[in-house]
Amino acid sequence: MWCHKLLHLQSSLQKLMKRGYIGQALHLSNFKSLFSLSIHWCHTASKCVNCTWHQHEDHLEIQYASIVMRFDYVWLRDHCRSASCYNSKTHQRSLDTASVDLCIKPKTIRLDETTLFFTWPDGHVTRYDLDWLVKNSYEGQKQKVIQPRILWNAKLYQQAQVPSVDFQNFLKTNDELKKFLQNFLLYGIAFVENVPPTREHTEKLAERISLIRETIYGRMWYFTSDFSRGDTAYTKLALDRHTDSTFFQEPCGYNNYDRAVINTVPYDVVHRWYIAHRTLTTELRKPENELWVKLKPGKVLFIDNWRVLHGRESFTGYRQLCGCYLTRDDVLNTARLLGLRA
Repeated sequence: MWCHKLLHLQSSLQKLMKRGYIGQALHLSNFKSLFSLSIHWCHTASKCVNCTWHQHEDHLEIQYASIVMRFDYVWLRDHCRSASCYNSKTHQRSLDTASVDLCIKPKTIRLDETTLFFTWPDGHVTRYDLDWLVKNSYEGQKQKVIQPRILWNAKLYQQAQVPSVDFQNFLKTNDELKKFLQNFLLYGIAFVENVPPTREHTEKLAERISLIRETIYGRMWYFTSDFSRGDTAYTKLALDRHTDSTFFQEPCGYNNYDRAVINTVPYDVVHRWYIAHRTLTTELRKPENELWVKLKPGKVLFIDNWRVLHGRESFTGYRQLCGCYLTRDDVLNTARLLGLRA
């Protein structure tokens, strides 16, 4: 195919020269330059791929599939998927990243069908499928549509009329589980109805989504009002907006009650913290940013502690509540297994 293109190009040039459109001063270097452009646009197969690239001093720029991508040369060497650099069975690297020369550049680059081949100074050859590069490039990642999240308030949530999921359907069908997770990812809260009001059924429900996280409260916590526990949550008092477990090394988020003494920063920083705290609290306590839900036996509420705060009003009478903490990675992993871009 290349011989045919070369002869065609030479024939075209000769015709142009005879007609006077190209002077006799056309040098071989100019011809090579024109031929080089052809190499970037086509390849040795019968099909032509609309792919061009340009080698910069510190990176490679590729245009393919309507995307302009830029790759650091070290990145291209480091992500090599050859047998000596990557274990395809374990999906783990064999190449020591620290051994890659930080000033490395490919000696040659060539395109064969939809595969780019890089030959490095030591003779090692790396090959990348163009679609793999699109999928794993920074520019390609930016075009990915992740599962949407909504910044909502009470009015928006109520207008959306988000349905709850039935307990039995939730356990039996992946479609219902997926619908639940879509709502959970979208709003940061989701409800399951008709759950038998027992500790065992609540645990079964939670395990449908994720591993249950062991904490100082145990695997499943179950409590009534009991001030002897030394925690406001175990009383009938109102709880301001908060997230749980802020005293863990891996806390869920913000909790105004569990704040320790502020003694690790100087006074001027402390005052700036109080100003920021006041701004945040004012926003959180605006009625339009509060959604009040009356829980009843059989209704389970899931809360994303990274997005949504929770609290309660003071109450009278006797109340029993059980719950647990789920591992965030496993919740997101379940969503991904069901085809959601979590």
